[in-house]
Amino acid sequence: MEMIAGLAHGFSVAALPANLLACFIGVALGSLVGVLPGIGPNAGMALLIPLTFALPPEAAIIMLAGIYYGSMYGGSTTAILLNVPGEAASIMTAVDGYQMAKKGRPGPALAIAAIGSFVAGTLGIVGIMLVGPWLAEMALQFGPPEYFVLAAAGLVFLCGLSTNPFHIAFIMVGLGLAISTVGIDPITGTQRFTFGFTQLAQGIDLVPVIMGLYGIAEVLSMMEEGEQKARLTKVRFRDLLPSWQEAKMSFWPILRGSGLGFLIGLVPGPATVVSSFLSYRVEKRLSRTPERFGHGAIEGVAGPESANNAATAGAMVPMFSLGIAFSPATAMLLAALVIHGVQPGPMFMLNAPDVFWGVIASMYIGNLLLLILNLPLVHVFVSVLKLPQNVLAAMVMILCLVGTYSINNSLLDIWIMVIAGAAGYGLRKLSIDPSPLVIALVLGPMIEKALRQTMFLANGEWGLIVTRPICVVVVAAMVLLFATNAFLKWRRRLPAGAALD
Repeated sequence: MEMIAGLAHGFSVAALPANLLACFIGVALGSLVGVLPGIGPNAGMALLIPLTFALPPEAAIIMLAGIYYGSMYGGSTTAILLNVPGEAASIMTAVDGYQMAKKGRPGPALAIAAIGSFVAGTLGIVGIMLVGPWLAEMALQFGPPEYFVLAAAGLVFLCGLSTNPFHIAFIMVGLGLAISTVGIDPITGTQRFTFGFTQLAQGIDLVPVIMGLYGIAEVLSMMEEGEQKARLTKVRFRDLLPSWQEAKMSFWPILRGSGLGFLIGLVPGPATVVSSFLSYRVEKRLSRTPERFGHGAIEGVAGPESANNAATAGAMVPMFSLGIAFSPATAMLLAALVIHGVQPGPMFMLNAPDVFWGVIASMYIGNLLLLILNLPLVHVFVSVLKLPQNVLAAMVMILCLVGTYSINNSLLDIWIMVIAGAAGYGLRKLSIDPSPLVIALVLGPMIEKALRQTMFLANGEWGLIVTRPICVVVVAAMVLLFATNAFLKWRRRLPAGAALD
């Protein structure tokens, strides 16, 4: 009953005209961000955070969350029609979706992608309502040792799941943690790692770094690629209706993808990308005709699209309940909450019920809006790709500059953004994902604070960690995970039949 009462309160908040408008703007911009290749929800949310300063906290988070889950819808549109995934999570959708378009069936592929996203998003919201309060109650038992171990284990786990080699991801995490220590020591109040530059005492904010790594790096990539014209596939509204057989074949992949995506969203890492890849492999493994995959199998569209949308909901659970972000997109939401004076964590639902339940209710409304927007208005969104690259690059650059400066009115943030942009472009050329650095930058202050509090409680001894049950379970799980991974790698290196001797 308490959950139903909370959801009813959330709908009363989300139904306010200002919040409905924020939801509509968020999901519309999210679809647009998903359509535009390379922009992604991270840069889109970073660009719009400064524009939310004048909004109430609930309206600001409703808009930014709409960009996050809305981008998953938009990414499938260009993946199916153009074989150009607008978002990394839509890569697997392009495999079979584009083949269906080549065979004259782009409409059903788009419809199943939208319906699967709607179902998965709705089920994911139910998951947040069920798992979020339980996790928040459990988190009330956490102290500094538990938070330190959980955040540190999350970073290690992220290194293992990253698309980068483990040693590269580990270096990126270390770099992110190092950057997070720049500024004023939170305990002694002394400057550290400022190298004589007084301006660095303010620290290095997350938003300029993300704008540089994703926004400026994307602008530089556009300039390098030059003019590109998209060849659009015509889709009439009446052609969107899938056949009964296609709908029947998509039913179980949508449900399986929804469950798998939500669970993967709970753990650190690029959840939307990992969930779509795993869902595709699961559907191919379970299919009686796996040879159809890669040649226009509707299950190859339904499963991954459902998985990446459910993963966006799952990723919000630890952010809301623990105050820990395990992905760059949820890191942006976390930063926005803090900027607006709202502290996520175990007491979030009690201290800010309007924000928590308002965002949950708005996600129901937003998913319905996305279903309505993305089917009839497919060509409106895709036509944006006709915009010249130089115009789009200039728009992104202006938004980055204005947005970064407006946060602290500091030229230092502009320089940080420029440096991060150059670094992001270099990382792209080296095919290195910057996500571990971003997550480490977000979790760095919390890890440092929890570690120093733990050392203070234990008089400098590490023994306190191995005597706390939750810490022991988390550390044991990480050791078991890496031991299993090492064993499997060892087995694969053995000659055939050697393991039987």
